[in-house]
Amino acid sequence: MEIATAEIQEAKTFGLREKLAAFVELTKPRIALMLILTSAAGFYLGSSNGFNITLFINSVVGIALLAFGVATLNQFIEKNTDALMTRTAKRPLVVGKISPAEALIFGIILCVGGEIYLAFLVNALTAILGLIVIVGYVLLYTPLKTRTSASTAIGAIPGAMPPLMGWTSAANEITLGAWILFAMLFLWQFPHFLAIAWMYREQYAKAGIKMLPVVEPSGKITAQQIVIFTVLLLPVSVMPYFFGVAGIVYLVGACLLGIWFLWASVQAARAKTNEKARTLLLVSVLYLPIIFALMVFNHL
Repeated sequence: MEIATAEIQEAKTFGLREKLAAFVELTKPRIALMLILTSAAGFYLGSSNGFNITLFINSVVGIALLAFGVATLNQFIEKNTDALMTRTAKRPLVVGKISPAEALIFGIILCVGGEIYLAFLVNALTAILGLIVIVGYVLLYTPLKTRTSASTAIGAIPGAMPPLMGWTSAANEITLGAWILFAMLFLWQFPHFLAIAWMYREQYAKAGIKMLPVVEPSGKITAQQIVIFTVLLLPVSVMPYFFGVAGIVYLVGACLLGIWFLWASVQAARAKTNEKARTLLLVSVLYLPIIFALMVFNHL
């Protein structure tokens, strides 16, 4: 308790504006925004009985709270490994803007608040899926990152939940359309995160994080997985058309986007350079919101 108190006092040496900015940074707002947008798309696509604006707002708020809380607890757990990597060395917990005790309390409040909000103002099914996200991402994926490269596959499950949660928020059931959205985001994560892992493999190795490019330095398996999961994404991404979720405009767009994504994946797999991995990362970041936006605008 004395240690925690000392940590809080040390963190309070920063100004109020810096402190508030640090709490915002803890929530990883850019990543959270992407998750919120996919969940919003899921809600719209799952609204077969009419779009309920109040329910939509409650869904977005609840999922946002959950996303912010999970991101905060992730940084709390990873504060020591973050200090060992250049890309994360300036995070609030590492530089002392926020104490570990404050981050833990903040993260728990957000997660519990999000779960209560979803359970009472959305539905129990979505709250249960939210609990799976907390357990899967915070209690399984995050600690397993320093133990096995399989953590990427484990983390992809809670990582693919936002559009599924958006769908269940509207429909209060998990239908085929919801599973298609889940599968799209699940598969998308592999080329996306493997590109990041390749770019920062030396930093991950220094921090003891067992990403695939760290345990397999040649990059052969990493390259194979990047291409395999992008290829698998192609047929899944056109399923919304064939199952009546989206129309012909979406089908054409999904095919073009899929070819673009695959081209970037093949280029990155062949070159095994940071430059091509960065290009793949950029393509993946653009691909996701565009394809979900197409699905929403061409929803049947």
